Amino acid sequence: MATHTFTAPDGTRLAYHVYGDGPGAPVVCVPGGPADSRYLGDLGGLSAYRRLVVLDLRGNGGSAVPADVTTYRCDHLAGDVEALRRHLGLDRIDLLGHSAGANIAVRYAERHPDRVGRLALIAPSTRAVGIEITGEERRALARLRSGEPWFPAAFPALEAITHGNGTDWAAVEPFFHGRWDEAARRQQALGRPTNPESVALFGAEGAFDPPETRRALANLAAPVHLLAGAYDLNSPPSAVAAFAALFRDASLVVQPGAGHCPWVDDADAFRAVVAEFFGPCG
Repeated sequence: MATHTFTAPDGTRLAYHVYGDGPGAPVVCVPGGPADSRYLGDLGGLSAYRRLVVLDLRGNGGSAVPADVTTYRCDHLAGDVEALRRHLGLDRIDLLGHSAGANIAVRYAERHPDRVGRLALIAPSTRAVGIEITGEERRALARLRSGEPWFPAAFPALEAITHGNGTDWAAVEPFFHGRWDEAARRQQALGRPTNPESVALFGAEGAFDPPETRRALANLAAPVHLLAGAYDLNSPPSAVAAFAALFRDASLVVQPGAGHCPWVDDADAFRAVVAEFFGPCG
């Protein structure tokens, strides 16, 4: 992995990491959180198929805290993706967004549809398109894990959170992974946000315009692929399917046994699907 920096139009110094050394255009990857992009790694070995350029969102990882913290808003972060495209000297980019990063990716595609070659949304958040996920949807999905040893302690905490009177997020962490083992615990720690201000302002007023975004995505010419984890409470398969229906050219895969980071739960299955979608460089 090599780390580089560039300067956004507002003067904020931003970092990105390059995984793999293949020729041709890279896949630009946008992390969720907002959190340090290191939790993505090379996406379970995807860099063996396509070079990955992984952006650190402003105020996270190696990217500087901006002078104007209102630029933590999702729609402003889409501007950083465009600045990265220009820095890389690419006419178009293949773009991958994970979790909250999918919101950034679709707001980018909304504004710059002619700059998107292919778009992959992995375990996507649906805030940018206004798809609501109910507490009952999450609880119904969680009940599929009733045979897990951690379930008796985790489910009451989830019920309290989804009813609006719980705060024990640590107790529900197992629900976001296909299996709750040491690898999942490490992944959970890597993806934990460390800049609470960037998290709080990500969805501030003006960050999203679902009707406008939906209209734009319905006309997007680029091929789109969405991947959901079968057990993912953050991005349930039903919500991701509704997201896929907004595009005119979208494919959807639900990865069995996977949670919110499907490349950790089954890297081979994840790579097979995503590498096929993006295809070879060139």
